[in-house]
Amino acid sequence: MDQPRIQQLEEHVVNRIAAGEVVQRPVSALKEILENSLDAGSTQVSITVKEGGNKLLQIQDNGSGIEKADLSLLCTRHATSKLQQYEDLQSINTLGFRGEALASISFVAHLTVTTMTKNAPHGFRVTYR
Repeated sequence: MDQPRIQQLEEHVVNRIAAGEVVQRPVSALKEILENSLDAGSTQVSITVKEGGNKLLQIQDNGSGIEKADLSLLCTRHATSKLQQYEDLQSINTLGFRGEALASISFVAHLTVTTMTKNAPHGFRVTYR
C-alpha cells in the first residue's frame, strides 16, 4: 500500500480540530463563557442547562456588553479586546485573552449572542453557525 501524500487540511477541518482543543465538553464551553462574563465586569450571572449542556447552555449576565461594531469579529479566531500587541501579555489581568473561546464554540455548536451596552437604546442578537 502506498504512503498517503501530505496535504493541506481545509480551513473548516482545521477550525473544528482547534475547537476540540479549546472546547472538549459543554462544561468547557461554560467555563470559557463564564470567564468572558467575569472579564466583562459581571456581578450577576444566570446559567440554564438542558441535557447536560448538549441541548442548551444559556448564560445571562449584567456585564458591559459588546458594541454592535464588534459583533462581526466576535467569533473570529484570535480576535480579542483584551490585548493588541505581544507586550500586552506582561500586564494582562483578565481570565481569557486569546480570542479563541467563542470562535471554537461556534465551530461545534449553534451560538446566539444577545448583547446590550450601557446607555444603548436597544440590544442586538446575532447567531453564529
